[in-house]
Parts: sequence; structure tokens; C-alpha cells
Amino acid sequence: MIEPSRLEEKSTIEEIRQRFDNDVERFSNLETGQSATIDAPLAMELITHAAVASTPEIRRILDIGCGAGNNTLRLRQVYGRDFDSDLLDLCVPMLERAELRVREAGANKIRVWQSDFRTIDLPEGSFDVVLAAAVLHHLRDDADWLAAFDKVYRLLAPGGSFWITDLVSHETAGVDCMMWNRYGESADESTAVKVAQRRGKPIVLIIEAGKMEHSGHNFFLSANGVWLTNEVPTEFIRFE
Repeated sequence: MIEPSRLEEKSTIEEIRQRFDNDVERFSNLETGQSATIDAPLAMELITHAAVASTPEIRRILDIGCGAGNNTLRLRQVYGRDFDSDLLDLCVPMLERAELRVREAGANKIRVWQSDFRTIDLPEGSFDVVLAAAVLHHLRDDADWLAAFDKVYRLLAPGGSFWITDLVSHETAGVDCMMWNRYGESADESTAVKVAQRRGKPIVLIIEAGKMEHSGHNFFLSANGVWLTNEVPTEFIRFE
């Protein structure tokens, strides 16, 4: 059950729309996916391959919170054949980019829905695959979650499948801390600040990485292009 106090931390529909209206470019890279979401490329690979493995015939799909269309594009690559694509998002700039990219990939029939998934009327029993990547965490409370899953169930065609990747909290405190730290790692300062704002007021720390390397500290490059190290001694940290 969601604690009532935590609901105050959730963004409103207008806040979500405004945030992502100006973030189209970051969502338009098929290799990185939503770069501020932990393990986005891996998650995209897993849900698209699993969807194809579980759904032999895909005629029509619904991409909830489609962003710039990465998950639909990857699903097309994995499936290897055309299907009707329904793209749903709050943000017009995201939808415009998603439609353009999916059309350029060879899709013949694309439907664009600019709306909140919870309130829009969609054809029931119509979708062989429904995708929801990093979107359902915006749901407000338990009733919202139940209503959303009930709606998706009614939208699925017989034999259809529903695939979710999202942000989760872990019951084990150490694991939860580790995953939030990984989620906060970003390749550039502007992305890091946007991610941190979701948890409160961000404080930017400047790491003198060159001096660290010169002093013998080792760095390694993560899959999403972020340089990591095991620890940062305080003498190499500056507050901005």
C-alpha cells in the first residue's frame, strides 16, 4: 500500500508534461533508451524479446508513455515484421518525434494518442502487446494501480501480453540504497540535476577525477557511458 505522505512527492500531470516536453532529444537514442532510468537499454531488450517470445503473432501494439518511441522501435527490430503501432503520451513533442521515427522505420499504420492513459477511451480487446516503460510509477494510489491494470487487461486481445519496466523500491535497505545510487548516475550535469530533483533539492558535487586518476584511483566505464569508481575520498570533492 502506498503511504499517503508519499503521494505528495508524486508529480502532477502538468508537471510531467512540462518536464518531458523539453526532453525529447534525450529520449531519442535507441542505444541508451531513457538514459536517466537505470539499465534502460537492458530493460528494453528484455521486454521486447520476451514480448516476441510470448506473443507469436503481433498485429497491433500499444506503447503507454511512449516517449520518443524507443520501445516500439526495438520491438519492431526484434519481431522483424510490421504491426500497427498505437503511441500514447502526455507530451506532443514526444509523440511527434515517436511518430516520425516509427514511420521512418517502415510502419504502415500508426495511431497517436495525446492523453492520460487512465482517462482516454481505447478499443478493448485490440492489442496483442502493451508496453509500459518507466511510466506506471506516476500512478497515484492503490485504487489507481488497480484501475490501470484492469484497463490494460480489457485492452488486450486474446493471448495478448503486457510488459512493464519501471522504478521500484526494495525491501532490503542496502539494495534499495545501491539501486537509487545507480539510478542517480548520469553522464552529464543537466541530466543528473533533473534526476536528483525528483528526490528533493539537488546538491552538485564536483569530483576532481583527473587528480584522482593521477593519485592511482581506478575508473571504469558503465554500459550507459558513465565513468564509475569504487570510492571518492573527500579531498577530491568540491561543492558547487
